[in-house]
Amino acid sequence: MVSLQTNDKYVYKTRNNNKSYREGKSQRSISRTLQISRKTVKKYITEYEKKLSESEDKETVSANYLSTVPKYKSRSLHRRKLTQEVQDEIDKLLEVNREKKLQGLRKQVLKKADIFQQLQLQGFEIGYTTVCNYIRSKEKSSFPKEAFIRQVYSPGSICEFDWGEIKLRINGKQERFQLAVFTSAYSNYRHAVLYYRQDTLAFMEAHVSFFNKTNGVYEQMVYDNMRVAVAKFIGPHEKEPTRALLQLRGHYQFTHRFCNAYRGNEKGHVERSVEYIRRKAFGVKDDFNRLSEAAEYLNTILERLNNTKQKQSGKTALELFEDEKAVLGKLPAVPLVCSDQIQLRADKYATISHKTNRYSVPDHLVGQFLDVHLLSHEIHVYHENKKIAIHTRNYGKHQWIISIEHYLNTFKQKPGALPGSLALASNVYLKQLFLDHFQEEPRNFIDLLDYCRKYRISGEKLEKSAFRLLSTGSGGITVEKLKAVLGNNESFITPEQNCSIAQLAKNQLSEISALMN
Repeated sequence: MVSLQTNDKYVYKTRNNNKSYREGKSQRSISRTLQISRKTVKKYITEYEKKLSESEDKETVSANYLSTVPKYKSRSLHRRKLTQEVQDEIDKLLEVNREKKLQGLRKQVLKKADIFQQLQLQGFEIGYTTVCNYIRSKEKSSFPKEAFIRQVYSPGSICEFDWGEIKLRINGKQERFQLAVFTSAYSNYRHAVLYYRQDTLAFMEAHVSFFNKTNGVYEQMVYDNMRVAVAKFIGPHEKEPTRALLQLRGHYQFTHRFCNAYRGNEKGHVERSVEYIRRKAFGVKDDFNRLSEAAEYLNTILERLNNTKQKQSGKTALELFEDEKAVLGKLPAVPLVCSDQIQLRADKYATISHKTNRYSVPDHLVGQFLDVHLLSHEIHVYHENKKIAIHTRNYGKHQWIISIEHYLNTFKQKPGALPGSLALASNVYLKQLFLDHFQEEPRNFIDLLDYCRKYRISGEKLEKSAFRLLSTGSGGITVEKLKAVLGNNESFITPEQNCSIAQLAKNQLSEISALMN
């Protein structure tokens, strides 16, 4: 069948419909043959019979009817709810939004739902969808398509920074992490670091990590309007940098530039880098035992990406980065110290509390004020300028981070408190070792832990020594046997003792030389 226009189709089907009707075919048969509805077939036949019955010249009527183009009822559509008064009121509210954006108050503009609510308060009866469609049409007409300017970059001139959120499973639990991403505008060299939070400490530590990696400093760093970089807006285009950014600038001697609000594309590279690294690194694998394992995996992927040839230049990012090394700014001799310093008091449980989490300290410091240095991944505790504890920082709520060695002096006085203590339960291996071999001898187990603390024997070494005793079939584990095995594997002379012995030996040799002379 030849393809026909709409009117031709109508004439064609009408003629065949009436022809079939005159041949005595049923309406069902005609509908099936012409592939049209039976109601339509009945309509045509009824109209055709009516025309014939009203006129004596049946041939003329039949010819005219078959060549007549169908007519459809048309209706004029008008907006019943979206009156000119409503449109004017919406335009006023949109103008208020525009003025707020110019004043740097983008976060205080009215959303579509707020505008709809204002219209309801003024007594207008209108639907939310109608309001949204009108605002969308106004925005489309007010903002023509944006033109982009292609940039040319010189080596070592510009590096871009941005954050990206990522979800990983760490030890079976899904958690949210922040991906700090650096991208060189010239070479497309990428560097990324994982953090728990998008906060000031992570922002500063990421920069220190990147500059140590590149062994140099770029002339200018480019940021969007992230809260860790922008302290406040001053007018529509000016922004005041945060203290952290000023500290980084002063220490590493680079300049900075902020993108316009909601114009992350002005950075050019890093917006795509965040998505690219997230997809290439964690699109296939996102399950790890520890965060450090995920960080090592990320570094491996970054090395591979930086060694991949790029389409435009035909060179790898590392090859182009070699051109930048010679022109990067000199790295300061001392890296910037990134930490928050606070003072906390040790409570009766020999712990300090920070953001609802408790971290253990040596038990003899109960009631003392301690200096605490907060890093993004660790917490360092000092007393009288001496480091007394290091803990991995916990970002949960109401967690107890306990080291059993901090409570050994108390356990010597209260050995009965050991089996049910949180300090023992916090270390899975030590708890199992105690239950299997020292449950009836808590004092001996405490002496063993004190021995390990004194000679700096790690938990891994202790576990290997216990496994060695069990594998030899020596009849169980005792403190004396473990000390003997550990004594054969460990050097009990600490670095401080070693230096002291060496100095004494030098003094004795000097005295002997003086006597000989």
